[in-house]
Amino acid sequence: MSLLECENIDFGYQDQRLFEGANMRFFEAEHTVLVGPNGSGKSTFLKLLNQELKPDRGVIQWQNNKRIGYLDQYKNLDQAQLVKTYLYEVYQDLFDQEERMEHLYIESAHLNPKAAQNAMQKAANIGEMLADNGFYEIKANVGKILTGLGLSTDLLESPIKHLSEGMRAKIILSKLLLEEADVLLLDEPTNFLDVKHIEWLIKFLNGYPKAFIVVSHHVEFLKAIAQTVFAIENKEITRYKGDFNYYLTERKLRFQQQKKAFHKQQAFIEKTEDFIQKNITRAKTSKRAQSRRKMLKKLKRVDRPKTSKTYHFNFPFSKATGREVLKLNELEIGYQDSLVEPLSLMVRKEDKVVITGKNGIGKSTLVKTILNELDPIAGSYHWIDTAEIAYFAQESHLDSEMIPFDVIHAYYPHFTRKDVMDLLAQHGIDYAMAHRPLKTLSGGENAKVRLALLKYEKGNVLILDEPTNHLDYHAKKALKNALIDYRGTMILVSHEKSFYQDICDYEIELFAE
Repeated sequence: MSLLECENIDFGYQDQRLFEGANMRFFEAEHTVLVGPNGSGKSTFLKLLNQELKPDRGVIQWQNNKRIGYLDQYKNLDQAQLVKTYLYEVYQDLFDQEERMEHLYIESAHLNPKAAQNAMQKAANIGEMLADNGFYEIKANVGKILTGLGLSTDLLESPIKHLSEGMRAKIILSKLLLEEADVLLLDEPTNFLDVKHIEWLIKFLNGYPKAFIVVSHHVEFLKAIAQTVFAIENKEITRYKGDFNYYLTERKLRFQQQKKAFHKQQAFIEKTEDFIQKNITRAKTSKRAQSRRKMLKKLKRVDRPKTSKTYHFNFPFSKATGREVLKLNELEIGYQDSLVEPLSLMVRKEDKVVITGKNGIGKSTLVKTILNELDPIAGSYHWIDTAEIAYFAQESHLDSEMIPFDVIHAYYPHFTRKDVMDLLAQHGIDYAMAHRPLKTLSGGENAKVRLALLKYEKGNVLILDEPTNHLDYHAKKALKNALIDYRGTMILVSHEKSFYQDICDYEIELFAE
C-alpha cells in the first residue's frame, strides 16, 4: 500500500506553471531524493506535500495518521527561547507524564493504605511507560544528534538569538531528527554541514527505519542515500527505480531518445505542413491536405528536451589597490566572549583567500567585523584607503515581498526594462520568476537574484559568505569560473572544498579560543 498518492497535480505562480498533470506514488520506508534544476519546483513540491500550499488542481492524499516532519531552515523561532527548551519540546508529553508520576508518589504519602497503593501502582505504570519510550535516554539522544551535526551540548543553555545562521539551521534539523516522524521531508539538509557531519547524516538516514524525501544539490550526498529518485521533468514527476547512479545513466539515455524523437517529429511536421501549403488550394489534393491538417492538430507533440540553463556571472574590477589590502592585528571577534584565537594576518593585493572552520566558529562574524557591522572585542583591523568592497552576505536582507524585477530596478534605477530582464536572465531568472515575490522562490533562485546585484557593482575587493548554498551544479560551475577570472582581491567563506580549492591561493582556518 502506498504511503502517498499524488494525482494530476497542477500548480503554478502567476504565469509560471511548475506542475501540469503530475503524478507520484510514494511507499512505506522508501528512501528517495527529489531532483531537478533550480526553479523546477522542488521546494514548492515539498511544501505541497506538507500542505503549506494547495495544488491548483489534483489530489495529494497521505495515508491516515502519518506524522510528517518537514525541514524549514527559515522558520521563525522564539529568539529568547533556550536551545534546550526548543529541542525538548519533542518530548513534552513524556515530561508531562513524569510530572504526573512524581505527583502520584507525593500524593500517596497522604492517602489511606489502599488509595496509596493504587496511586503508587499508577505511578509505577507511568514509570514503565517512560522507560519503554526511551525517556531516560533523552539527554543521550539529544547529545548524539547535536554532536553528529557538529554542535556542542553547551549550546543547550544558550538563547536561540545567540546562534549563527548555520547553528540555527542545525538546531532546526536536530529537532526534526529527534521527532522520528513517519516521513521526513528534508529541503537542503546539508547546508552548513561540514564533510564529517554530512557523513554522519548519511549514516543516520541510511539507518532510518521510516520514509524520507530529500532535496539537495550535493551530488555525493544524494548518491549515498538514494534508493529511488524522483525527477521533475517537463512539469511532471518521473520515477527512476534505482539509485542515483542509475538515475544519471537512465536520464542520459532518455534525453537522447527524446532528442531523437523530437527531431524526427519536427521533420515530419515540417514535411506535412509543406504538403498542406502546396496542396490545400488544389481541387484534386485539397481533401488530402485538409485531412493531414486535422491529423496535425490531433498530433501529440514531443517536447523539446530541456538542456541545463546557462549562467553569466561576473564581478567587475574597478582599479588597482596598493599591496597591503587588509591587516588584522590581534583581532578578537564575537558578541560577548571571543569566539576564536586572536587573529593577526595580512591579505595582500590580488590574494584570493578562503576562510574555513567548523560551523558556528565565527566565519560570518569575522566578515561582519571587518565590514564594520560588528565591533571587535579586542585588537584591530585596517583596510587600505583604496579598497572598494563588493559583498555577498550569507543572509539575505531583501524584502521577501518584493519581486526580483523591482529589486534589480531599485538597485540600478537607470536600467531600462530590457536591461533588468537581460541581467536576471544571465543569472537564470526567467520572466515568470522575475515577477514572483522572493518568498515564493527557491533558495537557489534567491541567491541568483542577489548575485545579479553584483554584476555591475565595480570594486577591487570581493567578499562572499557561503555563496554556493542552494546553487545547483551548473550555477556553481559558472560562479567558480567567474571567481577564477576575478582580477581583484577576494575573501571567500565556504565549506565546500571541491568549490574553493581551484580558486583560492591559501586558506585561513579559524579555531576556537
